[in-house]
Amino acid sequence: MFLPSRSLTGLFISIIVSMLTACNDGDGGGGEDGSNTISGLDVRPSNTTCLASTFEGISPGGGTLTVRLERAYPNLTLPVPTAMTMRPGDDSRWYMVDRTGRILWFDATNENTSQLNLALDIRSAVDTAGEGGLLDMAFHPDFANNGYVYLSYTGPGSPLISRFVRFTSDNGGNSFDATSAFNILSVNQPYTNHNGGKIGFGPDGNLYIGLGDGGSGGDPQNHAQNINDLLGAMLRIDVDSASPYGIPTDNPFASGGGQAEIYAWGLRNPWRWSFDQLTGALWLGDVGQGSWEEVDIIVNGGNYGWRCYEGTHTYNTTDCGPASDYIMPVAEYGRSEGYSITGGYVYHGTAVPALRGNYVFTDYGSGTIWGLFATGTGSYRREVLVSAVGTGFAAMAQGNDGEVYFLNIGSGQIFRLVDASPPVSSGPPTLLSDTGCVDSSDPSQPAPSLIPYALNLSFWSDGAEKQRYLALPNGETISIEIDGDFDMPNGSVLLKHFRLGGSLIESRFMVRRADGSWAGYSYEWNAGQTQAQLVELNGKDVDMNGQTWHYPSRAECLTCHIEAAGGSLGVEALQLNRNLTYAATGRTANQLDTYDAIGLLSAPLDTGLKSDALVTPDAAVTLEQRARSYLHANCANCHRPGGTSQASMDLRYGTAFADMGVCDITPQNGDLGITNARLLAPGEPSRSLLLERISRLDSTRMPPSSSNVLDPDGIALLGDWIMAISSCN
Repeated sequence: MFLPSRSLTGLFISIIVSMLTACNDGDGGGGEDGSNTISGLDVRPSNTTCLASTFEGISPGGGTLTVRLERAYPNLTLPVPTAMTMRPGDDSRWYMVDRTGRILWFDATNENTSQLNLALDIRSAVDTAGEGGLLDMAFHPDFANNGYVYLSYTGPGSPLISRFVRFTSDNGGNSFDATSAFNILSVNQPYTNHNGGKIGFGPDGNLYIGLGDGGSGGDPQNHAQNINDLLGAMLRIDVDSASPYGIPTDNPFASGGGQAEIYAWGLRNPWRWSFDQLTGALWLGDVGQGSWEEVDIIVNGGNYGWRCYEGTHTYNTTDCGPASDYIMPVAEYGRSEGYSITGGYVYHGTAVPALRGNYVFTDYGSGTIWGLFATGTGSYRREVLVSAVGTGFAAMAQGNDGEVYFLNIGSGQIFRLVDASPPVSSGPPTLLSDTGCVDSSDPSQPAPSLIPYALNLSFWSDGAEKQRYLALPNGETISIEIDGDFDMPNGSVLLKHFRLGGSLIESRFMVRRADGSWAGYSYEWNAGQTQAQLVELNGKDVDMNGQTWHYPSRAECLTCHIEAAGGSLGVEALQLNRNLTYAATGRTANQLDTYDAIGLLSAPLDTGLKSDALVTPDAAVTLEQRARSYLHANCANCHRPGGTSQASMDLRYGTAFADMGVCDITPQNGDLGITNARLLAPGEPSRSLLLERISRLDSTRMPPSSSNVLDPDGIALLGDWIMAISSCN
């Protein structure tokens, strides 16, 4: 009944949030049987005008402060980094936390180092289910004398246990003795997400521990507002005054009335936080539920409002007090700008003098980097420092010198901020006609340098029809990965026109920058269909004859166009293995054959890539093939190995059914009020969240952003498929 497995690759990540957006690709069409070797084009068109460089050089923060990211330690690739730190008073080494259960260190003074040294391996004790793993480390302030380091990790439990364990080094930090493990504190986790897990010593010498609300969605057991529960709280303990620890006398419940370890509470998932090196203030990024990410300044005895409030907005006020009972965030942002905050640091480096004393943070989903600047009236102004650069910044680090670094958990690369004033250029063209990718006199028509393409199956875009084109720099070629994804060369441009009711409403670009990152830009068409104008950075909503059309923000595009999915998404063999009639020649030919014939590919076409193709919901093939095609085109960009989903689902077309991680699996991120819910309940669509999430238009909808209209054909198709499944075997 089920499709056989194919050889597919992906990065090993399972972190923080589940997200799909409207920046996917898809179009109608049929598969190709592989027999047609005619080329649709005679030659590859020359391209000197439609290039990614045309769109680069946005002034990140505006005004006089302009920064950019650059690669630090370019010869190093860190394995699944969740944290990085230095020893107290020693700038010579970086210690890196590998989520799977290792501590590694490298020479911080050698920018060209390629050597990682193993200091500790406790992989046998670490459980990486969900958002679990080895999450952080903290050196004791007196490490030079006592050799103590403290680790935060999840071990196996029901389903996980957060453990905070001390290890000892007797050689100055070259290695840590695995047999010296001394358990400080253990906390049961009811779900595998929202573990928090960051630890650190404050300026008062106490150990601070951040714990999430225990997981699922919406804090169903209200852990965060329960002061008799350690979950959803910032803890503070004294590891020097007693064994395993003592309680600081000024903790809010040190004398009773709540858990003595609690320092502050009302937190959802304090994934990353830090102390200001100069003032000692505790800054924290709290990951939001579905609408708002927030930055908090944590104080002793503070209640930060979750689950009563998400950011400054009410969420679930059952049994909650007035707003004045809670401390509101100093900054927040919505899902048009990102979807999983990565808390950062107050900058005290020298590379960007204008940033000194200001809080810098990022977002895992979009990669946007912001600064918070005090206004002088007790509030903060949030400014973009670096526009969305893509998913993966799961953690930041700060050196003893005050410089900040960004760790990409997907690529394993380290980045830092550098001064980039003045900016390279003024940014992307304001008018579509000035992009070099369309006919300047009729922007609805492509420039001669563009190559049209079509996909086998449409990603649902609220009923819009789409046309697509690609452009490569002269001399560059496309590599095809083992899983069929196209690796577009740097400088490439993908253009997509959207039409509703036959009228152009949006033109959207995805461009691959010179550094290999992707960026997205949208242009809104005028009523006369004569011109399209660049949409503002944060996107917009427009009424289209009673239908709300969402122009995605530049950050939203990057929550979908992720590295694990090839960045370009629909540009893959399963989608492009189909016939297309080329206007330039009038010939109908297979697109893969055409690319091969005109020299667009870096190697001769592997004919095996023409053995399979996605199909439309009405194709004359099996129900299984139609449903799995739909999931691949609409969901698999995030739900795959290395994707941004919290759930360990693999919804790619070629994954064997038994390996998809959905059949009879209990959801870990909320059940949407469905009794005995499963990700997929065989024969029972009403219990299957896979179907329920695409059948909603509230905050639980998949995709959770940009789509404002249900897809009736897709809903019916998945419902029929689930009904037809009799077992998980």
